[in-house]
Amino acid sequence: MKDIVIISSSPRKGGNSDLLCDQFMKGALEAGHKVEKIALREKNLHPCMGCGACESSRRCVQKDDMAAILDRLVEADVIVMATPVYFYTMSAQMKTLIDRTVPRYTEISGKEFYFIATAADGNKKALERTIDGFRGFTDCLDGVQEKGVILASGVWKKGEVTGNAAMEEAFNMGRNA
Repeated sequence: MKDIVIISSSPRKGGNSDLLCDQFMKGALEAGHKVEKIALREKNLHPCMGCGACESSRRCVQKDDMAAILDRLVEADVIVMATPVYFYTMSAQMKTLIDRTVPRYTEISGKEFYFIATAADGNKKALERTIDGFRGFTDCLDGVQEKGVILASGVWKKGEVTGNAAMEEAFNMGRNA
């Protein structure tokens, strides 16, 4: 049994990337894994201030929900990062989360990662820049493995991903995590 944390950065509950998170979770639960989905839209997260206080303390001076999220990222065996694509990059919510891992990012090691991206653009190749952004993050971590990528293109309106092949792909990835 693996401990899986799914980070949904969709600002829309039931948005396309959020629905793919739910499908991944269904598959992972069916396989008997421990799964927690964290919806960033429900959390109080502030951008990194670049103050450097965490360099010595390994703790952020900001009092928001990030410390608890960071604890889960460090504890998990598997991390799923999902984002809608805005202007060919990840959401501000996801970028904020990544930036705020600085106090303990060296402890996010030996993990398996899955990336999920959804976009209105019908060309899947257009989503690769977003995945490159995720890889920029994981390149800074030790011993991580990229286990899967789901790109759902041509989905803009809320719920439009329903019926898309990415839904089954997400379920199967979760089941095989």
